[in-house]
Amino acid sequence: MAIDKTLYDRLGGKQTFIDVHKIFYDKVYAHPWLKKFFTDKPQEILENQQTDFMMQLMGGPKTYSGKTPKFAHQHIVITEELFDLRSQLLSESIMKAGIKDDLREEWLAADGALKQALVKTSEEKCVRAYPNQAILNFTKS
Repeated sequence: MAIDKTLYDRLGGKQTFIDVHKIFYDKVYAHPWLKKFFTDKPQEILENQQTDFMMQLMGGPKTYSGKTPKFAHQHIVITEELFDLRSQLLSESIMKAGIKDDLREEWLAADGALKQALVKTSEEKCVRAYPNQAILNFTKS
């Protein structure tokens, strides 16, 4: 393995990200708790956005043009438990896509680095992007 290869390259490029995010969002949209956060979002759009964002984060092409994770999720109460559940589903999705354990761990570490920007303990820590934006806060089902 060449040391100068990015994680994006070592994972095999864009198709790997597409595959993982399809598996992942199939799980999210089927999950009784997590699906509540996405009732107004088409799955394919989220798969594409997440693919572009994570490819860029891991050294791939710079195609993501959306909000930073902190601002995209500022109106959502994301608890430690919710973040951990999401991480578990992501780990399962990476494994199901046939990615080796060492690369899975690197992916999860890169993803986990976003935790501090996303986790909020209460609605008071949330910010609305516009006055009538709903704060999303669902208790576990």
